[in-house]
Amino acid sequence: MDLDTLLSFSWHAMVPEFIILGTATLLSLLDLFLPRSFHRKWLGWLGVGSIVAALIFLLTLIGDTPFAILYDTFRLDSFAIAFKLVLLVAAGFVLLLAISYEPKEELTEFRGEFFYLFLVALLGAMIMSSSADLITLFVGLELMTLSSYILVGIRKKHLPSNESAMKYVINGGIATAITLFGMSYLYGIAGTTNILEMAGRLQELTNTQHLFLLALAFLMILAGLAFKIAAAPFHMWTPDVYEGAPIPVTAFLSIISKAAGFILIIRMFITVFYHIPDVSNNSSLLMALQNFLAVLAAVTMIWGNLVALRQTKIKRMLAYSSIAHAGYLLVAVTAFSAFMVETIWFYLTAYLFMTIAVFSLLQLMNIEELKQLSGLSKRAPLLAVALALTMLGLAGIPGTSGFIGKLNIFLGALSTEPTHYLLAVILIATTVISYIYYFKLIIYAFFREANHTFQMSGKKLNSIIISICVMMTVLLGVFPQLAYDFLHQNFLSFYDFLQ
Repeated sequence: MDLDTLLSFSWHAMVPEFIILGTATLLSLLDLFLPRSFHRKWLGWLGVGSIVAALIFLLTLIGDTPFAILYDTFRLDSFAIAFKLVLLVAAGFVLLLAISYEPKEELTEFRGEFFYLFLVALLGAMIMSSSADLITLFVGLELMTLSSYILVGIRKKHLPSNESAMKYVINGGIATAITLFGMSYLYGIAGTTNILEMAGRLQELTNTQHLFLLALAFLMILAGLAFKIAAAPFHMWTPDVYEGAPIPVTAFLSIISKAAGFILIIRMFITVFYHIPDVSNNSSLLMALQNFLAVLAAVTMIWGNLVALRQTKIKRMLAYSSIAHAGYLLVAVTAFSAFMVETIWFYLTAYLFMTIAVFSLLQLMNIEELKQLSGLSKRAPLLAVALALTMLGLAGIPGTSGFIGKLNIFLGALSTEPTHYLLAVILIATTVISYIYYFKLIIYAFFREANHTFQMSGKKLNSIIISICVMMTVLLGVFPQLAYDFLHQNFLSFYDFLQ
């Protein structure tokens, strides 16, 4: 590639990524050369500033005609912009949690590493959002995944953190290998790594043996990505990793990593597998294999909610709750309704605020066990109310954004042909089951006598985070049209996704 060709690309499409990359590089150098006496929290504020700058510039890209650069490997369309907004907002809140995070053991020595590793992981997720090629897609996936392994074990003197990091690395390596193996079949049959070109070539396939190999590729990629989104039975790592990792890292895995997984699923499945004919040539391969997605969604919803009932540690309970929410989102993917992408975008946005609120509450109060919430309404009534509203949102009670998100998924499952009645019933049934463990937190906070005292840390910053997230949970529940109007006015129902 000569210099003229390099300069001819519309590099402004990658300015948000360049901002994050430049800041991550700067923070790594500052962390290396600054004296040990310099408090690394200030590096976190630089990271927050870079996320705000990337978010502002991304907003200026809304409305641009979709285009691709670097020989169609990096694509800027409405889908990429919309989901990058979710990723950047979530990243900003997670970094604020990290700034106020104060574990029992000293973390000053490694705090600088957290900030630039987190930005690298965010960069990987953003690249995945715009990837139009298997190579860039896999590079983004590995940027996020490899950084995540280190972040989980960042508390190097904390044995549970070390154990969870080891489990995450082993399981993650296997999942990555399976995903890459599935992608290799796609490349081998299509003869290209460009996703849109691949879809065009595979659309014309008639060789039955090739179609069986593509079905195998679908199942391999689905299995690998099911690990990333913590779907059962590929969820084995989730409870231990959520419990052992620092709270900001757990929040990152629960929101950004899960969102990136669904971004990848949508990019791959809609662009490629939906356009591949099945053996009978009467439908697409994705529709022919829809039952596999349905089973995965059903098992994930049932297992996540049932096992959460037995948990006494709050982070493990939230881990199984996260598994259940992955199942709800898989229902939307399985149904494949006309408004699937809008439904997933809204649900991830709502889930972002609810999850950040609950992890910020846990961090503020420095608690781990369910019984430690006893008497919270008397000791800190405002925190008890915030906890109650957050739990109501996660449970999907009317008046919260969680209810709107689940309602949209339910309607999507009933609006397609064939209608997914069984998945809709399981979604309702498991949601009702989830009331038991979500309301258990409320019962302890309001109807149990206090038997524990806690020392709040990072009180001011955490309180601001909690206030914003709880307000958004209620606001999007009462006025969901605010989010949908923004989506439809600026992204036109993602009309340019396949252009």
